[in-house]
Amino acid sequence: METIWFFLWTLLWAVYFILDGFDLGMGTLMPAVARNDMERRIIFNAQGPFWDGNEVWLITAGGVTFAAFPNAYAVMFSALYAPLLILLFCLIFRAVALEFRNKIDNPMWKNVCDLGLFLGSFAPALLLGVAFANLFMGIPIDENGIYHGNLLMLLNPYGLAGGVLFVLMFCYHGALWLQLKTEGVMHDRAYAAARTIWPLLLAAVLGFICLSAYYTDMYARISQHPVVWSFLTLAVVGLIGTRLSINGSTIGAWVFSAVFILGLTFFGVFGMYPGIILSSIDPAYSVTIFNGASSPLTLKIMLGVTLAAVPVVILYQAWVFWIFRHKVTEEAINNDSHAY
Repeated sequence: METIWFFLWTLLWAVYFILDGFDLGMGTLMPAVARNDMERRIIFNAQGPFWDGNEVWLITAGGVTFAAFPNAYAVMFSALYAPLLILLFCLIFRAVALEFRNKIDNPMWKNVCDLGLFLGSFAPALLLGVAFANLFMGIPIDENGIYHGNLLMLLNPYGLAGGVLFVLMFCYHGALWLQLKTEGVMHDRAYAAARTIWPLLLAAVLGFICLSAYYTDMYARISQHPVVWSFLTLAVVGLIGTRLSINGSTIGAWVFSAVFILGLTFFGVFGMYPGIILSSIDPAYSVTIFNGASSPLTLKIMLGVTLAAVPVVILYQAWVFWIFRHKVTEEAINNDSHAY
């Protein structure tokens, strides 16, 4: 049961990275691809109907951590309190920018909201990468789960490499989504951005994989569970597939990008298995799926509730994506009084 929940926990994080990843990527890319107010509004509206639904998966991932692995939740949210608090404020600023930019017709206010969207997208992408890289490497927690470190310790070379990887991964994913949702000049700029980012992303992935061999015990753990290598294979297929598809099927390129994120997330997280919070002080102090999980009865009840509720959420979100499947154009924005 613990392994099933570890799989579901990983899946929820992967879904969040896939869905909110394109929002964070577009926000980060906005200064590079949008040259005037209308082009910035196109980016706002390309994520407008989706961003709040996408962030539900972050709440779900956090809720599952709390309910299924309460000990891991306690250690994680105390050890990583500072970066998680910064992440929360960044997401709040991003939400304010999205929802209130068009409420005041003032250039200064719009510039503030544009900056809020950029920082509220770039910083979370960077922080998520730094946080997960440090989890892969292990953080200094003692036998009581007390963190012996500070925020600056998380900004180590491996952590920063994870941050760069996440930023590039989300930017590429966001560029493909923007290419899918726009036409004309914005479509061409998104296409150019995606082609530029892909080799950088490839280099970041290869670099992170190599650094993982030096900074972590990931490969030693994976050698005990060789099936985890299939997730890396899935990531490679996605990364190559998205590059081969980008000149033809835009939706195909985005789907392959989602497959890449899914495979890479599972490979990294299952590289910690059975650990959730690895201790760099002593492996015996690590929080695992066995010493950090709720009772078997709780896990069984939660599994039933999850299997009943999650499909409803997926169907609703799929309906939203279908309803707002149209291209985001200047004409559509001007004709919609509710546009961002």
